[in-house]
Amino acid sequence: MAQTNGRTSRRDIYLKLRQLVLTLELAPGAALSENELAASLGVSRTPVRESLILLAQEGLVQVFPKIGSFVSRVDPARVADAQFLREAVELASLEDLPAELDSGVVEELRDNLKRQQREDLGLEEFFALDEAFHQGLMRLSGHGEVWRTVAAAKGHLDRARRLGLHENVSPAVFAVQHHEIFDAVVGGDVPLARTAMRTHLRAVFDDIERIRAHSPELFAADASTVPVRRNVVVWE
Repeated sequence: MAQTNGRTSRRDIYLKLRQLVLTLELAPGAALSENELAASLGVSRTPVRESLILLAQEGLVQVFPKIGSFVSRVDPARVADAQFLREAVELASLEDLPAELDSGVVEELRDNLKRQQREDLGLEEFFALDEAFHQGLMRLSGHGEVWRTVAAAKGHLDRARRLGLHENVSPAVFAVQHHEIFDAVVGGDVPLARTAMRTHLRAVFDDIERIRAHSPELFAADASTVPVRRNVVVWE
C-alpha cells in the first residue's frame, strides 16, 4: 500500500476497503469491526471510520447507530441503475467508432482476448481483463476517459458480476461474447456490435435471479431492515 510521509494515506485505506467489498472478500451482509479492520491494515481507527463513511455514501456499507457497520447486501435496484448507465454509455460509444480504427488499440484488444482464453486464468484476472477490454473499446471511439465515471458508479453491479463469475464453472462464455463484439467492431458492423454488447451486458440480470434463488441473504430485500450483530462490539 502506498505510503505518504511514512504513513498510509487515507485514500489508500478507502480504496483498499472498497476493493475488499467489490471482490467479495468482505461478503454482502458481513459485520465490520473498525478495530479489526484497523489492525489488519496496520492503521488507526480514524482513517478506517472515514473510509466506511465514504463507502456508506456509495451504498456499499450500511451504518446502524448502536449496532454497527455492515457490508451492504447487493441491491438489485442499484445494479439495474448502474447497468442502465453502463449500457447507455457503451452503446453510444460504439456509434462514435471512426472509419479507421487505432491499430495499436486493436492489437491490445486482440492480446487481451488471447489472455482471456488461458485455462488457468483466475476469476479476478479475468475480471481485470474484462474491464480492460471494455475500456479499450471505448478508447477506440475516443471516450476512454469516460470509463472512470462508469467504473465509479457500478459498485453494486461489479459485486453482482463477480457473484455470477463464481457461479459459472468457467468465464469462457463471456470470453466468447467478447470475441463476437470485437469481430463486429473490427468488421465495421456497428448494429451487430450493439446487439452483441447489449446481450453481453444484460447477462448479469439472469445471474442475479439464479443466485438469489438459492442465496437470498446476499441481496437487499428491505432497506429498512436492521441487522443483528451476534457479538456486539463496544467501540472505544
